[in-house]
Amino acid sequence: MALTATACTQNIEQQLTTSRDAAQQLASSLKSKLKSSLQSGGPAEAISVCNLEAVNISSELSKSFESHVGRTSLKIRNPSNAPDDWERKILLSFVQQQNFGANIKNLEAYEIIKDEAGKWFRYMKAIPTADVCLICHGESLAMPIQQKLKLLYPDDQATGYKVGEIRGAFTIKQKL
Repeated sequence: MALTATACTQNIEQQLTTSRDAAQQLASSLKSKLKSSLQSGGPAEAISVCNLEAVNISSELSKSFESHVGRTSLKIRNPSNAPDDWERKILLSFVQQQNFGANIKNLEAYEIIKDEAGKWFRYMKAIPTADVCLICHGESLAMPIQQKLKLLYPDDQATGYKVGEIRGAFTIKQKL
């Protein structure tokens, strides 16, 4: 049975809504955990929480949404978050769009991809760098932060950001 154009459009809209929800939940869960750990233990504690909790939050959301839910960046901190080819292409597109004046808060992309493992709905939403991000991702980091990052992420590339730059993106991959 062939799907009508309307059915295909509705399916894409459903995948898009699910992806947006997953990205939003990941953003709010991470923000809540980081805010709490910053208040209770300071920036060095927040790095530890991010190191452990971000993976757990992404894993739980992946199960809940029956998708891969995560984060990636052109300048990674955690090697397991390295972008694949499609994600890298989208991240570069986001940077280019921002350079031409696009509002980072509106930057998102989605596409249906076919590969050897099947057909996928892919989605990404840009993550803007906010003031609070600069504590651990900025150009000038306090020595305790530098030491903690070196301990947990010896090959860290995710520093040197300024407010308003694209720090990365939430990435969702749903099997179709």
